[in-house]
Amino acid sequence: MTEVDAKTRPLLDMIAMLGAPPLSQTSPQQFRDMRAKSRDMLNSAWPEPPQYRTFDVAGGAGPIRARLYDYAGTGRARPTLVYYHGGGFVFGDLDSHDQLCRRLAKAGDLRVIAIEYRLAPEAPFPAAVEDAWAAINDIVARAEELGADSARIGVGGDSAGANLATVTARRAAIEGAPAIRHQLLFYPVTQSVRSTPSREKFAEGYFLTREGMDWFDGHYLPKDADRTDPNISPLLHPAPKNLAPALVITAGFDPLFDEGRAYAEALLMAGVACRHIDYADQIHGFASFCNFSSVAEEAIADAANDVHAALTGEAAR
Repeated sequence: MTEVDAKTRPLLDMIAMLGAPPLSQTSPQQFRDMRAKSRDMLNSAWPEPPQYRTFDVAGGAGPIRARLYDYAGTGRARPTLVYYHGGGFVFGDLDSHDQLCRRLAKAGDLRVIAIEYRLAPEAPFPAAVEDAWAAINDIVARAEELGADSARIGVGGDSAGANLATVTARRAAIEGAPAIRHQLLFYPVTQSVRSTPSREKFAEGYFLTREGMDWFDGHYLPKDADRTDPNISPLLHPAPKNLAPALVITAGFDPLFDEGRAYAEALLMAGVACRHIDYADQIHGFASFCNFSSVAEEAIADAANDVHAALTGEAAR
């Protein structure tokens, strides 16, 4: 029987030992502050890339922040991954996923542009979806200025950010533009309608909890939201024609495992080119926990190479 990665177990034990106030007694800002304090513990720092700057892109209701990463240090048109961070739609920013984006850019020889979309509850659904869509269109329109190749653009994200990535790719396929060539989906949220066996089995003790998921949903989704909306639950809807190929990465000890696997299977059944990799001994979020995962660096490198190959037809250097 598969057990949790031995390198991850100390993290779970530490979380259990330290405890935390119930989320019902925690404000979103308090939660954001707590997560920010643990950031440096989870990842060792990678060097800043030669091309590294923070700037504004269009959002759904005005400018939002973005950050560009490129270790090639060149302004020529480059294969580009537009990345949406995870965090339950409630927390996360450019800094929370800075190390992950650095690793993706380096391993995949990519230009990565991370997006800081609006968060709930200050900006509930569909604000994040609108920001994700506005940002990708603005980046494509400004491709020459940003050193991006508009013919070689992919989208990616983790957890809530993976939801935004695939929702964006689906809309692009339906509308016929922008031309998105690939989706990178780390442990995606693909439905918010029903429980699943993995949501029940891993409800407690594996970092992402059932209480946490309910708390995130409660802040992100208005009470009258239709949870079957394709912008919330893409798993429940047929894949549109010409949807970009995808890499779906799941973790075996993740409440979201079942819906991630189901989404990969649904894409394959619809004729969408899709590769699914399951890291059976990992927990939700493992790609952001390089100091507590035996495979995080490998998984990031594999994902980055997959993106590079999809955008260029060649393996990364």
